[in-house]
Amino acid sequence: MSVVGETVVVEYKVQTGTDGLNAPVFSYTEQDVSDVLISPGSLSDITDSNRPDGHLVRWTLHFPKTFTGDLEGCRVKVYGAWYRVVGAPGRYQSDNTPTRWDMPVEVEAVDG
Repeated sequence: MSVVGETVVVEYKVQTGTDGLNAPVFSYTEQDVSDVLISPGSLSDITDSNRPDGHLVRWTLHFPKTFTGDLEGCRVKVYGAWYRVVGAPGRYQSDNTPTRWDMPVEVEAVDG
């Protein structure tokens, strides 16, 4: 049985210039990435009394070795919903990853 990943969309924030006050101006670009393994992460309620119906949703995405982008500060669309990348994901050492995937990426979103 062969393991098959799924396609996700990575959204990059790219500086495209500066405005009249010399502040950076950004645009967003999207890239489809195929063969990503998607693993459910922890689900938890937000205990803040101001958000009694709030939930924190996390996924762990395992990106393939063929992916060469930098995911720090990005968003990723998983199953139709956007999640922010947590931290600055790094790769495992090649010698320790005999499969096609070598970069675990934690993503999360708050709902409610």
